[in-house]
Amino acid sequence: MTNIAQVSEKFDVTKETLRYWERLRLLPEIPRNESGYRDYGEHELNWIFFIQTMRKAGVSIEALVEFVELYLPNNQYTYQLNYKYPVN
Repeated sequence: MTNIAQVSEKFDVTKETLRYWERLRLLPEIPRNESGYRDYGEHELNWIFFIQTMRKAGVSIEALVEFVELYLPNNQYTYQLNYKYPVN
């Protein structure tokens, strides 16, 4: 599992951006470890990679929010993205 600082560095996005995406429900609820810190797994990393790729392609935050709401009714993030973060 990966903490928010590691994810921030890996994806070159700020921790604040990651928290913002979570508040907007662009990301699934991030599991927490026993100390209460975010603990990102492969599923969450794939979502971050997808969102970041769409943002780089010029998709607005508003359009992504709408997409997630339409694509994942009731925020059912159990659907596995066929969009995988390339592990290096």
